[in-house]
Amino acid sequence: MRDKLIARGDEFATLDWPHLTATGFAAFTRTGNRANYEAGWFTRRRKLNALVMAELAEGTGARLDDIADGLWLILEETGWQLPAHNAQPRGGARRPLPDPDDPVVDLFAAETGGLVATILDVLGEPLEAALPGLVARADAEVDRRILAPYLARDYWWMGNVDGPTNNWTTWITQNVLLAALVRPLGPDRRRAVLSRALPSLDAFLADYAEDGACEEGAMYYRHAGLCLWGALTLVNRAAPGSMDAVLATPKVRNIAEYVESAHVAGQNYLNFADCPAVGERATAREWLFGQAVGSDRLTAWAHRDATAEGWSDLPDEINLWYRLLQVQHAADLSAPPPPTPAPRDAWYPGSGLFIARDRTFTLAVKAGDNGDSHNHNDVGSVILYKSGRPVLIDLGVETYTAHTFSDRRYEIWTMQSGWHNLPTFGGVMQSPGEAHGARDVATDFGPEHAKITMDMAPAWPAEARLTSARRDVTLERGQQVLIRDTYDGALPATLTLLFAERPELAGNEVLLPALARIATEGLEDMVITHVPVADPRLAASWPDGVWRLSGNVRGSSAAVTID
Repeated sequence: MRDKLIARGDEFATLDWPHLTATGFAAFTRTGNRANYEAGWFTRRRKLNALVMAELAEGTGARLDDIADGLWLILEETGWQLPAHNAQPRGGARRPLPDPDDPVVDLFAAETGGLVATILDVLGEPLEAALPGLVARADAEVDRRILAPYLARDYWWMGNVDGPTNNWTTWITQNVLLAALVRPLGPDRRRAVLSRALPSLDAFLADYAEDGACEEGAMYYRHAGLCLWGALTLVNRAAPGSMDAVLATPKVRNIAEYVESAHVAGQNYLNFADCPAVGERATAREWLFGQAVGSDRLTAWAHRDATAEGWSDLPDEINLWYRLLQVQHAADLSAPPPPTPAPRDAWYPGSGLFIARDRTFTLAVKAGDNGDSHNHNDVGSVILYKSGRPVLIDLGVETYTAHTFSDRRYEIWTMQSGWHNLPTFGGVMQSPGEAHGARDVATDFGPEHAKITMDMAPAWPAEARLTSARRDVTLERGQQVLIRDTYDGALPATLTLLFAERPELAGNEVLLPALARIATEGLEDMVITHVPVADPRLAASWPDGVWRLSGNVRGSSAAVTID
């Protein structure tokens, strides 16, 4: 472990510190591009992290000057927020440049405040000895940019104004607590931060369904539910035992266990909403969350997943606290992992997520509505894996741009129902919003099968001219998966299916060689199109592109059987 941390530090030490320019920041408002500026922003913090971890491993002081240079560069940044978040009100117009007199506390400004405070906590004394005045300057910047505005403003993500909470609430609150609680603030200042943080955590929990599902997807679990654990843990350290009762509630346990339920195999997850199909391995944090809520299942899964490819020092992580936890608990995770438990089904009524498993298939169906945070128009869509390999897929989302969270969101193809495993009616696709959801949803979990039924029709606008669009999806355990649709409407239906592997048409069957046979009923004029994927975020899940099958529905019903 020590050698790996030192080698990582040596590797990053050879990289120049990235330049962050005014025009680079303004590119978001000029062109919509956010990736280029963010690349340099994140690299600065990853390099600084790597140098700190290597210095802690070596303990020689040889890297202190490099660390001081990186810290100084960050202290000199005009704004710590990302360009895409450079506005105070929710949904407000993004300013081309940051205003140093009006700091924005977004996800990544808070991450930076937590990073700076953690560096000072672990290396403050030698840094101050090497460069007197640096620590005071760093503490002052954290206070000016993070703590002062946090105490003075009512941000939307705090949960007391302007709509429901989401991952911003716990993600930012955790890092504000980190910035406040690891530094020698006076007791009044600490109490003031805690008095704002605790109501935000209450609001987050109040907005969460009792079932604990993260409607934003498994990736955002690590910024939502897992940051809830982080925030509660930090409060518990400041006031020992004060959050134990919260961690013991069934809702928090359900929130903790969701990620294991959404996991398929390897690094594949059931990825509705803005979630990639391929995610990161579990870390010590998931393991610690499992311990905190008393979940043997989560603890065992996190242990297996975190060590599946050997111990990781989280080289891409910008949160130094996470990396320190990873090292601190490496020995705990080095023991042989517990055995894999039997597959389990799950039904999450709060978001309408149905999950069913046997030893071969992992099936997920989205009921719910199209008003979720990070929503895609996907009511009724199906994801299916066989033996850990994708059969029917959800694309996920491309690299975020200015359009992603704008009123043009549903112009993006990956958000549209026509690019999910769903029908269209006369070319009409689903509409966004809570009003567009499934009705008459019923589930049945038994020893021989698991089934969900729903009427998807309300997910489409009036111009689809639908009376009903019933979908029944059944896992016949140990045998096959059946998707049956019955439509009552005035417009012709076309069914779309999406694949990660090249399908072959053979009469009324679709073959995925060495994986699955898909028999169709009621479909004609089936056409398969290969869709290359150039976007790096999508390509991480689908490097070979995807294949889209379209088939016209003959009459008023269609069925697909996968074995």
